[in-house]
Amino acid sequence: MESLITAAARALEAGDPLGALNRVALRNDAPSLALRGIAMAQLGDLAKAKTLLRSAARAFGPREAVARARCVVAEAEIALVSRDLSWPTKTLAAARTTLEKHGDVANATHAGHIEARRLLLVGRLDEAERILAELGTSPLPPAPQVVRELVVAGIAIRRLRTKDARAALARAADAASLAGIPGLTAEVESTNRVLDTPAARLITHGNERPLLLEQVEELAASDALVVDMFHHSVRRRGTIVSLGTRPVLFALARILAQAWPVDVSREKLITGAFGARHVDESHRARLRVEIGRLRAKLKPVADVTATKQGFALTPRKTRQVMVLARPVEEKHAAVLAFLSDGEPWSSSALALALGTSARTVQRALDELARSNKVQSFGHGRARRWMTPPVPGFPTGLLLPGPLLKT
Repeated sequence: MESLITAAARALEAGDPLGALNRVALRNDAPSLALRGIAMAQLGDLAKAKTLLRSAARAFGPREAVARARCVVAEAEIALVSRDLSWPTKTLAAARTTLEKHGDVANATHAGHIEARRLLLVGRLDEAERILAELGTSPLPPAPQVVRELVVAGIAIRRLRTKDARAALARAADAASLAGIPGLTAEVESTNRVLDTPAARLITHGNERPLLLEQVEELAASDALVVDMFHHSVRRRGTIVSLGTRPVLFALARILAQAWPVDVSREKLITGAFGARHVDESHRARLRVEIGRLRAKLKPVADVTATKQGFALTPRKTRQVMVLARPVEEKHAAVLAFLSDGEPWSSSALALALGTSARTVQRALDELARSNKVQSFGHGRARRWMTPPVPGFPTGLLLPGPLLKT
């Protein structure tokens, strides 16, 4: 009978969940429950998988700490895939420690990769890099090597290091080919498409064109004065003026930058930044105040000069002014960016990833749903949000790994 357990575990490592189920579907001992849970997770039934893994963890005896820790790692991966970002990370850390203590390096590494991917997902890049450093750079089997390289690539993409990202993805593609698991290959290809898809729009002299991530990186290293609509800031090289908490000032900066090198009339600035339909003297007085505030904020990188018609932006130490905008103008672009990975998100997970309140995210989701840009399923705490499905490979984080040994 133990040969069936071994065969099922090998089938899972090879990405064959149906083959694993054929061997253990009728068994209810602890190892079989764990294997069935992992198989159901790979097949997409995450709720059933979670139930089976918890049953397996309870079924393993007090002397089987390693087996229970492996079940915790598998459940943590399910939580990551289902975007349950509030899943207790301390539990995963404890399981990782147990696995390391008992010499199960493969599963301890897998636990570390799961932790790093969660940190990457919520934008905590320094912590994700720390986890990778703790895991070391020793050679890994092909499947976990793919996961490591995907984390490395994800960090590099977030940090605008496209050469490093492409190098990591090339290594991931080689490892995925050796692993022979279609899901791994699909995820590498999906991440590669991020680098080959326009990531932003560049607006200058009233014209605009799409930019790939590599071109965004080049722009960040240039001498140009950039009004960055992603981060609501104005920057030139290492000097950054954040206007994230001053939306009116940022709106004025964007209007002035888009018109550069010509000036902008007071009426256009008032209607564009204040949303006023009819301009009166009170608006003009407010504009003078806000321009004064903007002038003080931008002093390290630019000046705002008065003209006969209105105001003009005058950059310092550069003759280039550009606006870096999102590929598509959308009020809730940040929410859509997370949903575009094809996975179901809860509003609480989105709030955690975006660093904002669940109420704010829920209002954004409701607005997007009314315009048919997102859709939901489930009710209450089980409610999840997705963008409408499109042809192509889904992004799959649930990767087969050696979660059980016999």
